[in-house]
Amino acid sequence: MMNNTGSPRVGMDSPAFRRSPFAIAMLMFSSLPLHALAQDGTAAPAAPAAAATPAVTQLQQVEVRGETERDNYNPGVTTVGGKQPAAIRDIPQQVTVIDRSVMEAQGANSIQDALRYVPGITFTAAEGGTIGNNINLRGFSARTDIYLDGFRDRGQYYRDVFSLDSIEVLVGPSSMLFGRGSTGGIINQVSKVPTRTSQDSLEAQFGTSDTYRTTGDFNHTLSPDAAFRVAAMAQTLHSTRDVMHNQDYGLAPSLNLKLNDKADLTITSLLEYNHDMPDYGLPPINGAPADVAREKFYGLTDDATTQGVKVLGARLKYQVLPDLILRQQVQYSRYNIDAHETGAASVGYISAGADPECPTVAAGAFCPLNAAHKANGNQTTKPLDELLVTLGSHARNIKDSSAFSQTDVLWKFNTGPVAHDLIAGAEVGRDTYNNETLTLSHLPTLSLMNPQYGSRGDFGVTTLATGLSTSSAITEAAYVNDTLSLTRQIKLVGGVRWDRFDATVNNVAENGGTVRGVPHAEQTVYYDSVRSGLLYQPTEQQSYYFSYGTSFDPSLEQLTGTAGQQNLPPEKNRSYEVGGKWDLMQGNLSLNSALFQVEKTNARSQVSPGEYEIDGDVRVNGFAFNAAGRITRKWEIFSGYTWLEPKVVSASATDGTQGKVPANVPRNNATLWTTYKPWHAWEAGTGLVYVGSRYVTANNAVEVPGYVRWDATFAFHQKQYDVRLNLQNLTDRRYYDSVIQSDGGRSVPGITRTALVTVDYRF
Repeated sequence: MMNNTGSPRVGMDSPAFRRSPFAIAMLMFSSLPLHALAQDGTAAPAAPAAAATPAVTQLQQVEVRGETERDNYNPGVTTVGGKQPAAIRDIPQQVTVIDRSVMEAQGANSIQDALRYVPGITFTAAEGGTIGNNINLRGFSARTDIYLDGFRDRGQYYRDVFSLDSIEVLVGPSSMLFGRGSTGGIINQVSKVPTRTSQDSLEAQFGTSDTYRTTGDFNHTLSPDAAFRVAAMAQTLHSTRDVMHNQDYGLAPSLNLKLNDKADLTITSLLEYNHDMPDYGLPPINGAPADVAREKFYGLTDDATTQGVKVLGARLKYQVLPDLILRQQVQYSRYNIDAHETGAASVGYISAGADPECPTVAAGAFCPLNAAHKANGNQTTKPLDELLVTLGSHARNIKDSSAFSQTDVLWKFNTGPVAHDLIAGAEVGRDTYNNETLTLSHLPTLSLMNPQYGSRGDFGVTTLATGLSTSSAITEAAYVNDTLSLTRQIKLVGGVRWDRFDATVNNVAENGGTVRGVPHAEQTVYYDSVRSGLLYQPTEQQSYYFSYGTSFDPSLEQLTGTAGQQNLPPEKNRSYEVGGKWDLMQGNLSLNSALFQVEKTNARSQVSPGEYEIDGDVRVNGFAFNAAGRITRKWEIFSGYTWLEPKVVSASATDGTQGKVPANVPRNNATLWTTYKPWHAWEAGTGLVYVGSRYVTANNAVEVPGYVRWDATFAFHQKQYDVRLNLQNLTDRRYYDSVIQSDGGRSVPGITRTALVTVDYRF
């Protein structure tokens, strides 16, 4: 049951964690040797309770190591999990940090490239009105759970990494820290900011498929109290898919000012322009991606998604007392998106007349497979060379904006023998969303095996605006989180956040079109999110934890409305996690493992056309293991494994998904990236990504096979320059990078064998 405000009743109806014997065995296997290895370190002597806050000391150590070594697969510190820099070992949740050095070694240029080696993450291509980066995390969509410097980055655009120092992944429901959403966790992008060391660098990259990219990073000290930094990017690249061509530009200036001995101001900004071709992938045939050449493209040659991104942020820190900091942060974001896109929609064939599938279709006309066949992965006995594909319209103009302010108090203090690390704050912000639907008419029907490529003009395609959606939302929140160091070995983490989310959605028809969604919807949601954790740290090298967290998903969270859902209370999510973290080899290598359960306890479920109830249940049990850092001075590793057991526990008969596996969730996902420097100037590395088979559609009618992708790198390092060769998909394996549930379930092929050469010059 849920009250009218949507507040959860914590502790009620909590089923026991459903353990998998395989996961338990893996946890025991990984834990036993680690305890013995950790004992090799010398435990620190007992310290007074007032000094029992190791995060500051750990942060200083990591910063010093980062200044002396360019490579850093194990930064040891994260800004998520506590709203301030903290040691990863002090966060009672699984955290993965992809440092700049990992991205450079892998040749990662986009956020999707950078997240590829983080197990538990899969990708969804353009889907149902959304474009840009769409990510699944621990089996749940993270569409609105991507952040930039701690602020929600809700724009629908393709994110580049040229302006980023790192990417942080915090898994598990985290509404106490970040507000609505975050069912599977959140992804935070950490921007490059000025440092007090002046250095400039230029990087040029070229590769197969006509890839040309250049980036620059210019950091200058203006005075002892001021520094300025500019990151820049320009690229033009094709794809191993036919026709596709992207052109992107970006600029990210930032400024840091030390106003006085107590005040520090950092201003960041991001300007990005993308002119990219969308890829809606291959249509399904008989429950699998169509068995056609993976280079085949189903769309128009002048399809394009033009994106303009503008982000401006400022952070002011004021040191009131040695252990008391006031912090004020603001960020404004604006996204303009003009999308003229098409993709494979209906699959059919030319009717021979008197066809029972199409009794009203004349001989020689296109006969689409009926709805039942389409819902089951386009089941047909027709040979592939007789099948045709009709393109569908996915065009729209989107204007998105967000303006948010966060005020925080960071206070370290003692109450008797107990040390506190307290964070209290408030957040207020406003989101707007305008989406004008464009309908493309007279779209062509193409051969499945050999589609004809042409532009809108070639096929006589016309464009008409047929609908407009205008939405806005106000967010107000207050939160407090405290980490209590009861002893040197035991810490308690507890937090609560109160949210008010007030959203309005309006949809109108234009030029004879039909209203998409609901004509008008308003919803105000009040919700209390909690977070708790227990940490046991017998030595400086070991940390064992248990955590519990909640999150919520309002019906109007994405500022769009589905008829029948607008008045439903928010979906509730909860997570239980138990795990361990170990720092080995003088802290150079970090390992962590966890058992967890994430459950959406009242998922929206369709009970009849246009009518929904919140009586569904979706549960994901899992096990995760990660390793990052330096095994020896010459050998580094970044790897992980995630096992997931996802299931729709309950859903309505109309919904038809009860007992099914949620879409785009592989049971097994493993990654390994490792580099070795046999000599000081030379480096060689290799990487393997394994993704198990996964379903494309919610009814499990379409499935893509699992795959292993093999990558490699070779580099030559000098004081002033680096030269690197990246080889991606060495075995030229056919695999599917992302999937799309709509139109029967489409699948986007990954790249063919690709080579990239990068030259980085520092001056």
